[in-house]
Amino acid sequence: MPNAETFPEIREAVRRLCAGFPGEYWREKDRDRAYPGEFVRALTESGFLSVLIPEAYGGSGLGLGAAIAVLEEVHRSGCNGGASHAQMYTMGTLLKHGSEAQKRAYLPAIASGELRLQAFGVTEPGAGTDTTRITTFARRDGDHYIVRGQKIWISRAEHSDLMVLLCRTTAREDAARPSDGMSVLLVDMRQAVGNGLTIRPIRTMLNHASTELFFDDLRVPVESLIGKEGQGFRYILDGMNAERILIAAECIGDAKFFIDRASAYAREREVFGRPIGQNQGVQFPIARAHVQTSAADLMVRHAADLFDDGQPCGTEANMAKMLASEASWFAADTCLQVHGGFGFAEEYDIERKFRETRLYQVAPISTNLILSHVGNHVLGLPKSF
Repeated sequence: MPNAETFPEIREAVRRLCAGFPGEYWREKDRDRAYPGEFVRALTESGFLSVLIPEAYGGSGLGLGAAIAVLEEVHRSGCNGGASHAQMYTMGTLLKHGSEAQKRAYLPAIASGELRLQAFGVTEPGAGTDTTRITTFARRDGDHYIVRGQKIWISRAEHSDLMVLLCRTTAREDAARPSDGMSVLLVDMRQAVGNGLTIRPIRTMLNHASTELFFDDLRVPVESLIGKEGQGFRYILDGMNAERILIAAECIGDAKFFIDRASAYAREREVFGRPIGQNQGVQFPIARAHVQTSAADLMVRHAADLFDDGQPCGTEANMAKMLASEASWFAADTCLQVHGGFGFAEEYDIERKFRETRLYQVAPISTNLILSHVGNHVLGLPKSF
């Protein structure tokens, strides 16, 4: 890995916190598909989920570099930041585009943990990654919006007090451009559930608290509109870049977890009278995983630096996510292979982490869409869709 460890004090503090949540804790949550509330509370109370919130609103006022240090160490320790990582990036839409009154009303409570802003309502069954084709619609009715529609793959909706919701306020066919006519509402989930919002859990191959949301004439106050009506797509782009960079950092942490475990096992496990790590067929894939992870790590840091400097970073965020997710997946496969049959046993935590890191080949954006972005916007090749 790169020699210079960023934010060493933060990293050490996160390691100490994670030591209190060993494999047994995560295996129990995984078996029951239960939300790791105790872990999320510990992260919140330690201030790690509010590192990006300015000090004026109760946070640490640090940059994305500090946030990636937190999430990388969470994952390298064998824990799972997916239960809470949205608390870091979702509030960016409110911070950058919300009114001062909105920021003062919500950000201090989010920083303290009094309120959870964990839900990011964008994806729909009929739109997928083509966000311009969402159809959830918010119709203005006096001092409220009336919301109708459906969202899918919305994580943590059952464990969030607030949700950043992207919806149309102008139909796509009536907008000047496909990306126009979308708006962002900050929905109070505590009032919405049972009053026009229904949450349906989706059981998946990993414990990720995924849900489907149904909006049936949900009334949302107009003062919950973030920024200007019709400009919502632009508002969420920064949040998407931060999301991709932070998830890339989690993948780096996963990769290091797998490399650490594979290396330790290969040194200790003896077959035919010698450590299996002495065999090049075992040693070389672990070494290759280390090389791939080191390169991806540098890309993640570069993307975070651009983000913190306020420079365009969409391409770099996408590339960081792709490289890191592929490095973690290769490291996961290598680690499982090194462990042989023991890698499939729950008690080793390899199979759980194997399932968790596989997600990031698909979410929050698929590898093929990243390649399409690079081909079109960087290399100038014609679009294929």
